[in-house]
Amino acid sequence: MEVSSLSRAQEVCAMCWGDEQESEIFLGCRDGTVKIFSTEKGKFTEFRDCSRGEGLFRGLAVHDSSLITCVESGLVKVWKEGAHEGGNTEINAGPKIAKMRQNPEMRHCIGTGGKENDLKVWDLQRPDQPIFKAKNVRNDWLDLRVPVWVQDLQFLPGSQKIVTCTGYRQVRLYDPCCPQRRPVLEALFQEYPLTALSVTSDANCVVVGNTQGSMAIIDLRQGHLVKCLKGFAGSIRSVQCHASLPLVASCGLDRFLRVHNIEDKQLQHKVFLKSRLNCLLMTGRERWEQEEEEHQEKICSLSQENMKEEEEDEIWTMMETVQDKASRKHSTEPPPQRCRPCKKPKKIP
Repeated sequence: MEVSSLSRAQEVCAMCWGDEQESEIFLGCRDGTVKIFSTEKGKFTEFRDCSRGEGLFRGLAVHDSSLITCVESGLVKVWKEGAHEGGNTEINAGPKIAKMRQNPEMRHCIGTGGKENDLKVWDLQRPDQPIFKAKNVRNDWLDLRVPVWVQDLQFLPGSQKIVTCTGYRQVRLYDPCCPQRRPVLEALFQEYPLTALSVTSDANCVVVGNTQGSMAIIDLRQGHLVKCLKGFAGSIRSVQCHASLPLVASCGLDRFLRVHNIEDKQLQHKVFLKSRLNCLLMTGRERWEQEEEEHQEKICSLSQENMKEEEEDEIWTMMETVQDKASRKHSTEPPPQRCRPCKKPKKIP
């Protein structure tokens, strides 16, 4: 793709993997189209028009060859492969949606939330009513209602719990198995709106980022701050932890992609990507760095072998042709004979 020719209408607002093998990436663009990029072929293979509802894409997901989209107006739609327009499932999740995420272990379940639109969990097999609807916390110490602004959410692996972050700096943990619908844990981080989160591989902590470029790790068991990660210069838009390794990737308005080590807080990678970044995807493979290094080494070794062969061919072509003198014993012509000089005749007295 030629980046210099892209327009604002092609801004990527949401991303998701197309399958478990991570061979396809679905990209939701500002103009309502969904592009499918093949990681094996290295190019876009399909374009779909999913411009239904109003606003930008706030989430993409794939389930049983069906595409799930969610836009700001609250329209969640399941685009079934080969189905006509009336055969697609639609859900009204409420206005001002900020995020929609899929449960990776129960892929027919999704969670939604937004501004004055608290967390809801939907079962796509029974789309009439949400199977879980969060209840707002109790009034504050002035007996005033606490506003709601869900910015991001994620399902915890191995359980039905859901963690959210809000535009009012709150991190909340919900457990649908409990009788109460209010959060079972709440933590606060700094004074600025939280914009993105991701649960660590052990499901005991969550990494959150805010509009001021601060990123921190919060313990979901006790609700206290564990550590902060440094090196940011702008609002963080997307955070994702590796599925099994202690790594977390993040991107935002400062146009850098960063990969930190969660255990020692060290910055492992930092790449400048020229444009403001909205979202990212991290592979679930454990040997992704080694695979990349092995691939690069293989390319380098092949190029060196080709260069060596080309140099040898060039040397041989530049050399002059030298012919050997044929030895006499192998010559077909008889050797020239020397004539001995005649002696002068003697005079007879």
